[in-house]
Amino acid sequence: MRLKALKTVFPYTLPIFAGFWFLGLTYGIYMNVSGFSFVYPMLMSLTIFGGSLEFVAVSMLLAPFAPLQTFIMTLMIQARHLFYGISMLDIYKGTGWKKWYLIFGMCDETFSINYSAQIPADIDRGWFMFFVTLLNHMYWFTGATLGGLLGSLISFNTEGLDFVMTAMFVVIFLEQWFKDKKHYTAVIGIASSVICLVGFGADSFMIPTMLCILVLLTVMRRPIEKAGETI
Repeated sequence: MRLKALKTVFPYTLPIFAGFWFLGLTYGIYMNVSGFSFVYPMLMSLTIFGGSLEFVAVSMLLAPFAPLQTFIMTLMIQARHLFYGISMLDIYKGTGWKKWYLIFGMCDETFSINYSAQIPADIDRGWFMFFVTLLNHMYWFTGATLGGLLGSLISFNTEGLDFVMTAMFVVIFLEQWFKDKKHYTAVIGIASSVICLVGFGADSFMIPTMLCILVLLTVMRRPIEKAGETI
């Protein structure tokens, strides 16, 4: 049963493997050229497992100690996982002990697969999602570790990485857009972002946007679910 689930999952994660290894290698090299041993990207990729946050963490580690600013920045970058968590409440039910790892290892790409994949009837749903999470985690971990080891041997230009991350988020958004028959959640996200961007400015709109989306999704949960969407 487990092996069959693993074999079924692997093709779903191959595109993630290519992206994660590229970004993971880049992150490991970036850490190395910033003065950190390969142990840092190895442990951070294993325990934090938040790609965009890990890139920003490099500058945090090099900056003077500022716990409050670090907390706020971390919250702003990773707050989207609050909404991923809400949308997976029902999907993760009945997965037993695997649920704890599924919660810990849920990244953008894992969320996208587990949310949208049509799991075959003869494949255990819990093991399917577990192996999606595990494989994606290991892709990032091995890529970052290898990048840290190779960092001292390769000169690497990190320019353009921000665009790559943005492109990945756009693809995830489009995948959800085409999957849902109606687009209430997408409209809520876009409208909240635009309104808060205009109202608070580019430097301060992120947290108000997240709070606005959270409130709207909570208030409109029943109508959205009746329309066939998952929040």
